[in-house]
Amino acid sequence: MIRDLTLSRTLVSALAILAASSCLAQASELSKAVRTSESMEPALSFPAQEQAAQGKLDALRTRTGKRPNIVWLLIDDMGYGDPGAFGGGALIGAATPNMDRLARDGLKLTSTYSQPTCTPTRSAILTGRLPVRTGLTRPILAGDKITKNPWADEVSLPKLLGEAGYKTVLSGKWHVGEAEGMRPHDVGFDEFYGYYQAEKELTQSVDKRRYPDLVPNPERLEMLRKTGASDGLYHGFKGGQTTQVEKVDSIEKMAEGDRLLKEFSVSKIKELAKGNQPFFLEHAFMKVHADTFASKAFEGKSASKYPYKDSVVEVDAYVGEIVKALEEAGVLENTFIFVTSDNGPQMDSWPDTGYTPFRGAKASSWEGGVRVPGIACWKGIISPGRESDELFDLMDLFNTSLDLAGASSKIPSDRYIDGIDQTSFLLDDAGHSRREKVYIWNETNLMAMRMYEYKIHVKVLQTHSQWLDIDMTTVANVGLAPWLFNLYIDPKEQYPVGHRMNAWLASMAGELKEHAATFKKYPPKDIGLGQ
Repeated sequence: MIRDLTLSRTLVSALAILAASSCLAQASELSKAVRTSESMEPALSFPAQEQAAQGKLDALRTRTGKRPNIVWLLIDDMGYGDPGAFGGGALIGAATPNMDRLARDGLKLTSTYSQPTCTPTRSAILTGRLPVRTGLTRPILAGDKITKNPWADEVSLPKLLGEAGYKTVLSGKWHVGEAEGMRPHDVGFDEFYGYYQAEKELTQSVDKRRYPDLVPNPERLEMLRKTGASDGLYHGFKGGQTTQVEKVDSIEKMAEGDRLLKEFSVSKIKELAKGNQPFFLEHAFMKVHADTFASKAFEGKSASKYPYKDSVVEVDAYVGEIVKALEEAGVLENTFIFVTSDNGPQMDSWPDTGYTPFRGAKASSWEGGVRVPGIACWKGIISPGRESDELFDLMDLFNTSLDLAGASSKIPSDRYIDGIDQTSFLLDDAGHSRREKVYIWNETNLMAMRMYEYKIHVKVLQTHSQWLDIDMTTVANVGLAPWLFNLYIDPKEQYPVGHRMNAWLASMAGELKEHAATFKKYPPKDIGLGQ
C-alpha cells in the first residue's frame, strides 16, 4: 500500500488501482517499452542507434582524451513560444538569434516536458526522480517549514558526476532549499554562485510599486526577514566557506543579476577549460521569472520595449556569450549543451510573462504548463538541422548526463528512477526517443499522461479567471471517464476523443495504473510542502 495517505486517496479516486498484485508487468498492448529493472522506468530499445551513438562518443574520446563537458542553460519561466525557433522571437517583439542558431545547429525537440513549477523541475533534473518521490512537490517559499531535509537521502547528479571525475558548478538560481544541508554546494556541486530564491522573492522587499503593503511598512519587512529568507547573491564551496557577494536592496541590483551570473560563468568556463577534468556547468538564469527588470544595457532593446521582452533579448544575448566562451576556450566540440525552460510562462503576472500556443500556463498540467522548448547542441556530434517531436522529459538529463560521463553504473537501484537515458536519441542522426510516456503530476496529484500523440487526463486544472492560472485555479476530477486528447489534431486540448474517436482509452488507463503501482514498493516522501 502507498504510505502517504493523501497521495493514496488521490490515486485510488482517480484510477482505483490498489491492485492485488504488485507485479510490474507490461501494462497494455499499446506499450512497446521494456522494463529492465523494477526500479527504472521502462524504455524503448533501439540497439542500432545505441551502437552508432557509442561509436561517436568513442571516436571523440580518442581525439580529446577525456569525457565530454556538460552545460545546461536553464531559463526561468520562459514560454514555449518565446524563442524564434519555436514560433516566437521577432514575430512577437523579442528576437532570439542565439537560441535560434543553436536550434539550427543541433536538435530541436518540440515535445520536451518539464514539471509544472520551478522547484519540482529543478529537483527532478538533478535526481532523475519525480518530485512526488522526493517531496519537493512545489516551490519552497519564505515562511515554509520544511520538516526534513529532502536531500539527506537523495543522490544528486553533481555528486555522482563528481565521483566520476567531473568539476561541478551551479551558476544562478537554485530554489531547492537554502538551509544548511540543502544548498547546492551541500548536495554535490563543487561551487555555487547565485541566488537561492526566485527573482520576485528578492525584489518584493524593495519594489514599493508592486508591494505597497510591505516595502513602506517596517514592521512587515521585519516579519519577512524573520522567515530566514535570503536577500542576495551568494558564493559557496563544497565543504568550505559561503559568503554573500551582494545584497539585493534595490530593483537596479536585481536587474543586473543575470549579467553578474553570465560574467561568472564565462570566467569559470575559461578556468575549467584549462584543467584536466571534464566539467558540468548548470547555468540557471534568474530571468525571465516575474518581476522582470532588464539590465540597463538591454532596456528598450526588444522591438516590443516591454520589460519581459527586453529580458528575453538579454537572456538570449547571454546564451550567445556563454557558447562563445566555450568556443574561445577550445572546448565547444567536446561539450554537450542543452537549452530549456523550467516550466511554462507565468500568466498570473501578465503582461510580465511569456507566450505559449498551448492551453494553460505555469503550475498547470495542461500543455502550456509543462511543454517547454528543448534544444540539444553539440558541435560535430549532433548533426545540425535535426528536429523531433518524440518525447523528452527533462528528468532524462539525469540519466543521459551520467551516460556521457561513463557513470551509468552509479545510478542508484534502491529507489525508483523516472529518467531515461536518451544519449542515442540525441546523438544518432536518425535517433528515436527511448521515452514512451510522460507522467504529469501537480504536487501530490497524478493529473495526466502523454503517450505517443495521445494525452489522457484523470484530473484537470480549472482556471476561474483569465490570466490567473495559479491564484484562481482548482483541481477537479474528470467525471465519468478520463479526458483523452489527440495532440496532433488538437494541440490546445479542447475536445476529448476518448470513447468516440479513440481505441486506446482503457489501454492508457492501464499504463497509468502501472505507473501508480511503482509507489507501492517505492513510496513517496513528505517533507512538509503539502497544502
